[in-house]
Amino acid sequence: MDAPSLSLDREVTREVFESSTDFTVGLEEEFAIVDPESLELVHRFEDLYAACQDDELLAESAAGELIDTEIEIRSGRGETFGDAVELQLERRRRLFALADEMGLALVAMGTHPWANYLDQRIIDTEHYNRLRGELRWVAQRNNTWSLHVHVGVQGADRAVAVCDHLRGLLPTLLAVSANSPFLDERDTGLHSVRTEIFTRTFPRCGVHEPFGDYATYADFVDLLERTDSIAESTQLWWSVRPHHRFGTVELRICDAQTRGEESLRLAGLIAACIGQSAIDHSEGTLPDPMRQREVEENLWRAIRHGLDGKMIDFDRGEEVATRAAVESLIAWATSAARVMGIDLRPPDRNGAQRAIASHADGMPIRDIYRQVVAETHATYAPARAESVAPPSSG
Repeated sequence: MDAPSLSLDREVTREVFESSTDFTVGLEEEFAIVDPESLELVHRFEDLYAACQDDELLAESAAGELIDTEIEIRSGRGETFGDAVELQLERRRRLFALADEMGLALVAMGTHPWANYLDQRIIDTEHYNRLRGELRWVAQRNNTWSLHVHVGVQGADRAVAVCDHLRGLLPTLLAVSANSPFLDERDTGLHSVRTEIFTRTFPRCGVHEPFGDYATYADFVDLLERTDSIAESTQLWWSVRPHHRFGTVELRICDAQTRGEESLRLAGLIAACIGQSAIDHSEGTLPDPMRQREVEENLWRAIRHGLDGKMIDFDRGEEVATRAAVESLIAWATSAARVMGIDLRPPDRNGAQRAIASHADGMPIRDIYRQVVAETHATYAPARAESVAPPSSG
């Protein structure tokens, strides 16, 4: 479970990107592990992970993510988006079936609505013990769950330029994904409190400033390593980053999605945005990166209001409805989506909107979370859900 060394050998990493293949895709989905009756987080990662080792697919695709009430499932490399989806669907099916056999439930939401972070335990490995020692309270506080998408981008300078551009798209993508309005058994008034917990507490997190080119990026990472700020590049927790080992651009701003089909639709939108940025760079049409203060303003709007809010169009100097910003994003990414075989569709209400509306109608937060557990169960492994459905009376 320990992560391999990912320190930056700048020439090796440059070669990884130069030999990368455009538009390969990898998906990573994180789930909370809970008791299906009480809905409390349970410290069962070690048991579930050990059971995964007896399954040839899960042995290579299940992973830990800091705390022992969480498990991640990874598709591995898909040559196309469709390939990655097929890989992930099978891995989901096996993981959920295994959790069922062990009397566990897996849940996809950005936060657990009432779990006490002080009860969390860090996975007992050399890698995570080092993080616990370095981060202390910060590591303890991070009981959150998200969706990560990798897309192959050929060329080190091109990958950095794509990351620089995607910074400005992060708020819109976060708004689409918002699915964490509850914490401490309260409506926080935010649509993504997970983002506040993770990006505002972890070091080297959130949105980095533009780097401009690979040499500038590599110089900074070299400096962090020489000054013992980081031991490996996985400690660069930025919301979008070049991945040194895979030769991909990884986007990691989004909340985990309660409904399995919504997770894949969101992943498709993210992949298309990465792909379109790479295409625009090749065609010389990629605009200058947004300024940091502009990205941060829109990021707060996404955290606070999700799809119900407005973004600032800094080119026009005026507000636009976030839904209009999403539609513009989809229209822009259509060419890449066509090349990558992705069906882009505007989102309906997201998880935060559904949960907030249910709470406003008087549903208790614990009942809403029970509904989230049921939706995750039914939509991430639908064939299994159908197989246990009661027979029709007709």
